[in-house]
Amino acid sequence: MWDSIWIALGLVLVIEGLMPALNPKAFKQTMSTIRELDEGTLRAMGLISMSIGAAVVYFLTS
Repeated sequence: MWDSIWIALGLVLVIEGLMPALNPKAFKQTMSTIRELDEGTLRAMGLISMSIGAAVVYFLTS
C-alpha cells in the first residue's frame, strides 16, 4: 500500500512540475491570476478538483 502512495505522490509532483518547466512565463501569469481570486473561489476550485480526483481513483480501482 505504501508503495502506491509514494508512486501517486511522485506522479503528482511530475504533473505539477510540467507547466513551470515547459512554459514558465505562462505559469507565472497563472499564479498571479490565482493570487487575485477570493478565498471562496479558491476553496470551490479545490473541492471540485478533489472530487474529480476521487471519482477518477474510484472508477479506476473498482
